[in-house]
Amino acid sequence: MITSNIIIIIFYNDESVGRLLTPFFAIRLLNIVYISHQLKLIATLSLSLSASRMLLLSPVPSSIVSINHSLRRHNNNNNNNNNNNTSRSRSRRRSHIMGMAKQGSDASSNGITEKAAIAGGLISSPVIAWSLYTLKTTGCGLPPGPGGSIGALEGVSYLVVVGIVGWSLYTKTKTGSGLPNGPFGLLGAVEGLSYLALLAILVVFGLQYIDQGYIPAPLPADQCFG
Repeated sequence: MITSNIIIIIFYNDESVGRLLTPFFAIRLLNIVYISHQLKLIATLSLSLSASRMLLLSPVPSSIVSINHSLRRHNNNNNNNNNNNTSRSRSRRRSHIMGMAKQGSDASSNGITEKAAIAGGLISSPVIAWSLYTLKTTGCGLPPGPGGSIGALEGVSYLVVVGIVGWSLYTKTKTGSGLPNGPFGLLGAVEGLSYLALLAILVVFGLQYIDQGYIPAPLPADQCFG
């Protein structure tokens, strides 16, 4: 509209041309200027749309693609590392829990074994002492007793002493030391008594064989209680 007004003013300033301008011609001229202005706007819009289409349809630069690939690889590596760390921590927790459970079961089993050894050793040591004294004085071991109960107790006592000594030797070969002291030092005391009882058994049995020429059988025989 400003351009059209300028053109009309220019034409009206020229006296020779201004007389030829009629109102109809002026209106037509204004329409032409307005239409040209609109065409310029449309051309500008079409150029911007074509430029945006070219940007959208143009291929992505290789540098951007490589950056995206590197970022994806980095993210994948981080995810893999996180997964590996998580699996490692889980496996460590499982192994730790299993180790604790195994230690607890070993400790409980060892506790039961120690208590059984203490009870057996405290009973077996005096029984063996009685048996060896009877053997040295009479040439025979303890009598069978009612239903063979005393004879059975005597035989079990010998087995318990041999078992405690064997356990002590096995532990010494593995750990370099004997059995633990146990509650109130009773297991260590039983271990010492078992070694003394085994030594006494060897001495008395040797003397019995030298003096009598035989060693009594575990069961009643002709020499003893036959």
